[in-house]
Amino acid sequence: MYTIGTLARKTGTKVQTIRYYEQIGLMPEAGRTAGGQRRYDEAALDRLAFIRHGRQLGFGLDAIRELLALNDQPGQSCSTSDSIARRQLAQVQQRLARLRALETELQRMIDSCDGHRGSDCRVLEVLRDHAECLTDHGSEAPVQS
Repeated sequence: MYTIGTLARKTGTKVQTIRYYEQIGLMPEAGRTAGGQRRYDEAALDRLAFIRHGRQLGFGLDAIRELLALNDQPGQSCSTSDSIARRQLAQVQQRLARLRALETELQRMIDSCDGHRGSDCRVLEVLRDHAECLTDHGSEAPVQS
């Protein structure tokens, strides 16, 4: 039996995330000791490792929920899990295409900047006017820093 801290360390998952997964039903509710501490078995460790790896591969929680349901019924065809993975691959390919377009545009901006006066700076000019861009890279949500 594992404590929540041990489960967190073994899977590289934050304790708060494990509690959240329990709240939303991805993880079963843990057994408790007489003192109220959560205790997890090997099946819970395996399930959390499955969820964690799915998240690392970029699957959303809904997709992971579907995959877990399929994993819990090993006699079913894997066509549904294949379909879910194909959807994820298509999303990754779309993100890569946007990143390549972004890379191209940034490189073009940098290459065309002569490094002299700010009033003639190509980087600043392109940032002021999206119409100066040659690629469509604006469909991605803004990045928060």
